[in-house]
Amino acid sequence: MIVTNYLVIGSGIAGLTFAVKIAEKFPERKVVIVTKDSEDESNTKYAQGGVAVVSDQDQDSFKKHIKDTLRAGDGLCNEEVVKMVVKEGPERLEELLLWGANFDKDSSGAFSLGKEGGHSEYRIIHHKDVTGFEIERALLKRVHQLENIEILPYHFAIDLITDHHITDENVKPETCYGAYVLNQKTGYVFRIKADSTLLATGGVGKVYGHTTNPAIATGDGIAMAYRAKARIKDMEFVQFHPTALYDVEAGSSFLISEAVRGFGAYLRNIKGHRFMPDYDERAELASRDIVSQSIDSELKKSGEPHVYLDCTHLSLKDFKVHFPNIYKECFNRHIDIEKDWIPVVPASHYLCGGIKVNKKGKTTIKNLFACGECSRTGLHGANRLASNSLLEALVYAHNIYKYHCKNDLPEIKFDIPKWNDDGTVITEEHILIQHNLRELQALMRDYVGIVRNNRRLKKAIKRLDVIYQEVEDLYRESKVTTALCELRNMVNVAHLIIQQSLDRKENRGGYFNSDNIEVVVG
Repeated sequence: MIVTNYLVIGSGIAGLTFAVKIAEKFPERKVVIVTKDSEDESNTKYAQGGVAVVSDQDQDSFKKHIKDTLRAGDGLCNEEVVKMVVKEGPERLEELLLWGANFDKDSSGAFSLGKEGGHSEYRIIHHKDVTGFEIERALLKRVHQLENIEILPYHFAIDLITDHHITDENVKPETCYGAYVLNQKTGYVFRIKADSTLLATGGVGKVYGHTTNPAIATGDGIAMAYRAKARIKDMEFVQFHPTALYDVEAGSSFLISEAVRGFGAYLRNIKGHRFMPDYDERAELASRDIVSQSIDSELKKSGEPHVYLDCTHLSLKDFKVHFPNIYKECFNRHIDIEKDWIPVVPASHYLCGGIKVNKKGKTTIKNLFACGECSRTGLHGANRLASNSLLEALVYAHNIYKYHCKNDLPEIKFDIPKWNDDGTVITEEHILIQHNLRELQALMRDYVGIVRNNRRLKKAIKRLDVIYQEVEDLYRESKVTTALCELRNMVNVAHLIIQQSLDRKENRGGYFNSDNIEVVVG
C-alpha cells in the first residue's frame, strides 16, 4: 500500500497544475500522480487551439468574454462561475508563463491572438497549433523539479476506495480514502491510501469510437465517481467538433482546429456551396453545436460521408506559420491545401457535463475533488465555447489548491482492505471485450449522435443492457485488465449519456432531439 497526502488521477493540465501548486506550498507533504499511459499522454497534449484569455483590455473585455460564453452555453451556464473563470484568466496565464510555457507573439512582442467559433474578439493565446503539447511540456518539467511528487505511469485506477469497502466503525459515509490501482506491467492491484483524491481523468470520446480524443479518453474518472455514488450531471451535452479530418482508413480522427475557420477557411458541401451563411449569421464562426448540426443536416441531404473545408484562398505562407502540424498532417495524407479542399466530418470531441462540483472543485463525496473535462462546473452549460476548457482546468485546479491551503487534511486512522480477486481467473476471452467495445461504439454513433430521437435512445438502452450484463459477468469472473476496466467504464458512461438524454425534454446547445422540436429553447 502507498500512503500519500494527495492522490491525483490523471496527468493533463488539470492534474499537473494542482500537483505543482500543492507540492510547492507544502514541500513536506507527498503527492502521487497516477496515469494510465506515459506521463505526457492526456487530452491536454492534443489541444490545438489555445487558451481563451482576455489579455488586451483595449480591444477586448471580461464582459465580452462572459457574454460569448453565456451565449454558447444556451442559457444553462452558471453565470457566477462564468464570471469567476473569465476574470481569473490573466492570473492563471501568468503562472503558466512563470512555469516556462511559451506562446506565440507578434513582431511588437504582444501575444499573437487567434479567434475561434463563438468568440466576438481575438483572444485565443496559442503556441502554433500545438498549444496543449507546449503546456504539458512546461508542467511536466516543473513537476520533475519537485521532489515530493511521484508519478506512476502505466498505472490504471480501477475504483475509488469509499466507505463501501471498509467495515471499521470510524469510517464515514460517502467519503473517499484513495483508490485501488492496477500496475499494468505486473498485473498487480494495490491500494493507494490518500487524505485527498483529485480526479483529473479527461473526457469520454472513445465511447463513440470516432473521436478527436486520444485512446485513453474512456471516461474512467466519471465512471469511478458514478459507482462511488457521486452526482453526475449534464452528460447529454457531448460536444462534437465540426471539423475532424475525414479518412475512412484512419484508426483515429485528426482534428482540424477551429482556429483554421477563425483564420478564414470556408465550409463547402459536396456541390461546392458555402453553406454556413444559410444557417447562422456568424457563418463558419458560429458555435460548435450550430456548425456540427449544420454539417449533419448537409450530410443527411446529400448522403455523402463528409463536407469540405476550403483553405485555397488563404495565404499558404501564413497558414504554414500558424498551423504547421495541420499542414504537415494534410500533406502526409496527400492533401495539398493550396489546391485541395480538406474532407471533414464532425467527431466526438468534448463532454460539457460530468462529475458535479462546486466552485471549490468539491464533488458530492467527501475528500474527493474533480477538475478538467471529467468535471461539471457550470461553466460550459449546454455547449462549450472554444478554448475555454484549458482555462477552466487552470482556474479550478487553483481553486482546489486554495481550498487545501485553508482546510486541514482529514486523518485516516483505519486500515484499508486489500484488493480481493479471489475466485477470478486470467481471461483469455479478449475477443468478447473487443466485440462488445465495437458494438458499444457503433451503438453510440448510430443512436446517440449529433441528432437524437426518443425511439433510438430507448432502443439504445435495451441494447446497452445486454452489453452491460456481459461485461459485468466477465468482470466478476476475471482478473482485471486495463481493456476490461476501460470497457466497463465506457458502458457506465454510455448509460449516463443515454439516460440523461432521455431525461432532457428541451433542445439546448449541443443537445438536439428531433422529438423535442416543439419545445426548442434559445
